[in-house]
Amino acid sequence: MSDGILDEAYERLHRTGPEYDGWLTNHGPMAVEALARHGHQQRVHRWLDDYLGRLDDLPRGLRPIDDWRTALGDPKRAGDWLAYFDRELRERPWREVLGTWWPRLLPGIAAGATHGVIRVGHAVRALDPGGANPQRVAELGQALGYWAARWQPVPGADRLLDPAAPVGPTAAEAGGPGTDGMDVDAALAGLPRIDDQSGGILARLVRLPGVPRWEPALAALRPARTPAEAERGLTALVHRAGLDYLRFGHAAPVMLVHAVTAPTAVLRTLPALDRALWAPSLAAAWAATAAVTSVYAPTAGTPPPTVPAAAPAEVFARAARHGDEHVVKLADAVLDAHAATGDERLLAAAGYAGQLI
Repeated sequence: MSDGILDEAYERLHRTGPEYDGWLTNHGPMAVEALARHGHQQRVHRWLDDYLGRLDDLPRGLRPIDDWRTALGDPKRAGDWLAYFDRELRERPWREVLGTWWPRLLPGIAAGATHGVIRVGHAVRALDPGGANPQRVAELGQALGYWAARWQPVPGADRLLDPAAPVGPTAAEAGGPGTDGMDVDAALAGLPRIDDQSGGILARLVRLPGVPRWEPALAALRPARTPAEAERGLTALVHRAGLDYLRFGHAAPVMLVHAVTAPTAVLRTLPALDRALWAPSLAAAWAATAAVTSVYAPTAGTPPPTVPAAAPAEVFARAARHGDEHVVKLADAVLDAHAATGDERLLAAAGYAGQLI
């Protein structure tokens, strides 16, 4: 990837805030990283020229963050959080800051409709092994600050992230496959749906505790026992969520993208984290995908659509020509999943999103 073009794009974007028009997410940093990653650097600045006009200015701070626990999830403190992480990353190595804050932020993975973790995942990919230059370190700081300001738990997921909670039997003990594709398939297939699928994601998430089958369904995916098992579980989750987009995407074409891109971001971040954090990372990613599915997907899916076949490079090129940030990010995610699994069906998800959005 052309380091200079991405870094120039970050410089332009870092004059803007993480949200606009109320609380819509600024997708610019994520989209330009994906475009540059896949060799479409020539589109980056033209894409930004069209996108920047909708964005708000960088928010001003109110006062320094002192008690971080009370400031988590307070969007009025967005400017304070951005300043906090800017300072932290000037004083400490980025991996150290990420390692400290990942377990603090992970329980609030629903932040900004999961865009907090998604933006962090793109930032970490740009840093590792791209290098810790000032623009990329600054992008990680803005991503972490956004996540902290919008920190929001998935209802009922606190038990999944509790290290003291009992862990179920291993795959061998249970006579089952563990956190491989079959296990994830069953867990996703067992998710209930909220009855009233109206309003934005905040209004929908608060309805989940009223669904009797929600918490048992959330607990259906057995916690990972080892880091390797967590990585396999995340790979399977992204794979299955990508295929589910082909069945359910028509119901909420934009929002169901995040059932794929949120766990993808977590999977991309694993190599930069202590391996002790991998199992809770799977648990949080599963909670995010489960919640988005339960509040946006219909009960019954439709047959997979007909999408013109294409090689992976052309799949992304089509998304880049389409230009919508969600189409670009979904193409980026399913290409990762295709590379990991070899499942050609995944490539159709990006084209389907291009048809729907």
